[in-house]
Amino acid sequence: MLDDTIAAISTPLGEGGLAVIRLSGPQALTIADKCFEPVGASSRTPSQAPSHTVHYGKILREQKVVDEVLLTVLRAPRTFTREDTVEISCHGGLLPAKLVLDTVLENGARLAWPGEFTKRAFLNGRIDLTQAEAVADLIHSRTELALTAATEQLAGKLSLRINQLRDNLVKILAHIEAHIDFPDEDIAPDTKAALLQQLEDARAFMDELLRTATEGQILRRGIRAAIIGRPNAGKSSLLNQLLGHDRAIVSPIAGTTRDTIEETANIRGLPIVFIDTAGLRESTDSIEAEGIRRSRQTLVHADLILQIFDASEAISAEDEAYLAQFAQKKRILIRNKIDLPHRLILPAVPGVSVIDVSCMTGQGLETLKDTVKELIWAGEIRAEMLQVMINSRHQDALQRARTSVERTIEALRADLALELAALDLRIATNAVGEIVGKTSTEDLLDSIFSQFCLGK
Repeated sequence: MLDDTIAAISTPLGEGGLAVIRLSGPQALTIADKCFEPVGASSRTPSQAPSHTVHYGKILREQKVVDEVLLTVLRAPRTFTREDTVEISCHGGLLPAKLVLDTVLENGARLAWPGEFTKRAFLNGRIDLTQAEAVADLIHSRTELALTAATEQLAGKLSLRINQLRDNLVKILAHIEAHIDFPDEDIAPDTKAALLQQLEDARAFMDELLRTATEGQILRRGIRAAIIGRPNAGKSSLLNQLLGHDRAIVSPIAGTTRDTIEETANIRGLPIVFIDTAGLRESTDSIEAEGIRRSRQTLVHADLILQIFDASEAISAEDEAYLAQFAQKKRILIRNKIDLPHRLILPAVPGVSVIDVSCMTGQGLETLKDTVKELIWAGEIRAEMLQVMINSRHQDALQRARTSVERTIEALRADLALELAALDLRIATNAVGEIVGKTSTEDLLDSIFSQFCLGK
């Protein structure tokens, strides 16, 4: 399929100032020649234009002008895909972009699959698999920290460490296999000790990378924090304060929130998905009851519970029941309405932070944000930590590799057949190679790149 020339709209669909249609492949310049008419003495046809130049002209379809455009010529190999590439900037909007795309498709291009441009960059050796995933992370970043982590991975910081690990395992494997070829010669004790030390160093290095998995997943997908409490405790007001704008309806009428509301906020650099839930109580209203059912379902999957209480009212039996019900969850207790006379006395809950806030005045909200951050990510977020944060796919491959390295160490220490040690070490090497794409299957590549948007 690399012989095809592919095309897609690379900018978001909808009204806007500009839209970009991208072509990549061996016939990109020829196809562009068929539908682009240069305007002005300095503009050239795509096939005659030097690389990395921009040309003004018109896109023609059946001799009719589709749109005025700027066309950029990018010749291989100095392109994202390492193929000849043409990017056409037309007027924004659904119709102009669609008509330009239809025109290039009619002239010989094929509509690209999701992520196919990035997949070609990988297959053509422009980037490895971790860098390809970083492209998606970059696009989906919701905080500056997530953006920095994706940029570091795109620059190859993680790839460098994974390749070093794989190279070390390959050298150890070659040493073991060399001794297999000469069965009459045992491995000298000093040589075996050196090999074991190298394997233990590799295992320790994998442990170091595996410790970054939780933080990496937090930056990529965020933490789900459910706001719960009795009706009128201030759940929707708290959500609005944390988001910095009015997202949920606030009303003195109990049961105003009938469904869960989800919004992402940047809390001290971390993406937190706050979920405003329906007030937890028994209700005879069928719509409110359904909202409460959905709220309870949401709580099962929440990473963090923010349980809010009305400080102007005494604690109720429902409040105490929910304190016991969510005792196993990571949580913060929030006393709202502290600008009013206090009547609430909370029982002591060991190890759980209690924060006083006023959603009316904003008092205590900065302390709450600090507490949320520290509960999710203790300590300082250092720049060097962002360079090697692995994702769940990397984590799975490293765990398999670590298990195989552990078996190799045990085989060498027990003086088992070297073939067994070599077999496990080969499994470990292949697992590490999966991370950067040195060993991969078509199913794995399809799974990764199908998650990309069209045009990327």
